[in-house]
Amino acid sequence: MPPMNGYGQFCPIAKASEVLCERWTILILRELGAGGDSFNKLRRGLPLISPSLLSTRLKSLEHAGILSRSDTKNGIRYQLTESGRELKPIILQMGLWGHRWARSKLTPEDLDPGMLMWDIHRTMNASYFTEGRSVIHFEFSDFTSNNRRWWLVIEAGEVDVCIKDPGHSVDLKVLTDLRTLTGVWMGDFKLGEALRDRRIRLTGDETLQQDIAKWLGQNYFAEVPPAR
Repeated sequence: MPPMNGYGQFCPIAKASEVLCERWTILILRELGAGGDSFNKLRRGLPLISPSLLSTRLKSLEHAGILSRSDTKNGIRYQLTESGRELKPIILQMGLWGHRWARSKLTPEDLDPGMLMWDIHRTMNASYFTEGRSVIHFEFSDFTSNNRRWWLVIEAGEVDVCIKDPGHSVDLKVLTDLRTLTGVWMGDFKLGEALRDRRIRLTGDETLQQDIAKWLGQNYFAEVPPAR
């Protein structure tokens, strides 16, 4: 009898699928590969997963030898093992295929301001901000809830995401809607066109306005053209 959820085949593809193809597993590996080394960081990148399911999946990946778990003075930390690191190019190739052949149409079901801001914070060019502290305030005009306003605080090469006003003076405010900013970050919309059409409006430091293309960044797959 094959194990529960097993395929009962010796084929390596079947055996790999038994480990990797449970719901959320690939996305957890995506987050680990992108530097998510704590339970809270993984939750930020996967806002719809329940804590109990995330815990279950992490234990399964540890049991499979794909990640290791260590108890540090800063809490539990996770990292990919040699086995897990070998999966990174496979997951990136899945992303390339997905952006070319199964590209998001940016429907409301696909859009999440928390995930977008979390992704932007880890891909933006923090080295552009060389002195002191810089604060970028994002406001989504199509939201009325707590998800309407976000702040990115950049200091000493680190970027923090805040959903509550951190109390610092704002250097630049970005007013837009979620679909537009997501489309720009994913490479579906041109930043310059969104600015000219005033779908993205900037107020504040003029240098930051002029250089937004230098520091905002884009998704890793943004340059992948869609399939024709």
